[in-house]
Amino acid sequence: MKYGKIVRGLLDRRVNRFIAEVIISGVTEQVHIKNTGRLQELLIPGTEVLLELGGHPGRKTRFSLIAAAKDGRWVNVDSQAPNKVAFEAVKAGKLVELGSVEAVKREVTFGASRFDLYFEKGNERGFIEVKGATLEKEGVALFPDAPTARGAKHVMEMAQAVSQGYTGIILFIVQMKGCRAFAPNRIMDAAFADALALASRQGVRILAYDSIVTENELLLGEPLPLLLGEA
Repeated sequence: MKYGKIVRGLLDRRVNRFIAEVIISGVTEQVHIKNTGRLQELLIPGTEVLLELGGHPGRKTRFSLIAAAKDGRWVNVDSQAPNKVAFEAVKAGKLVELGSVEAVKREVTFGASRFDLYFEKGNERGFIEVKGATLEKEGVALFPDAPTARGAKHVMEMAQAVSQGYTGIILFIVQMKGCRAFAPNRIMDAAFADALALASRQGVRILAYDSIVTENELLLGEPLPLLLGEA
């Protein structure tokens, strides 16, 4: 996926979950943060950030913060981006484990659930739930960065879909390069880690990919090894 006009800035401070103050060309300006997660290891005062110029005249802020620099690389923090990247990748047949599909749709309802993607491939019908990961420790990408009862619920709903004959995939898109593996963040949310391990045993496919992050683009990268029981 591609962004529009991008500018660089230096983070001054995070005001709240939604707003940060960023120095742009010497002027401090409030910007929208496209992620309500903690991002404590990324949104540090003095960090270089990437901002997208908003396209809606009625907005309270001109820019949205979409990426932060860490260890010489960009980490995309746009929480809406992984779904778009996954949709483009599945549609183009770039998800290695899935290959070419005949149809893919976004935001499809299954029972009382709504999954991010639905696909058809021959006689196969399946759902994909996409999770974006921005937290990295010692080379391992982790999800979540805050407790998420909703995330565990999605995982078990996917297991229910599998029990009814659908293919079920939980796809973690790590919004950076440079990680050697992916693991559920058991220290932060043991219930989510347990749900993921249980769903895997029940036939849900757990996949993780890193991303190619440039100043104005985010693309699906390469598959990452899974450490489902080790973090």
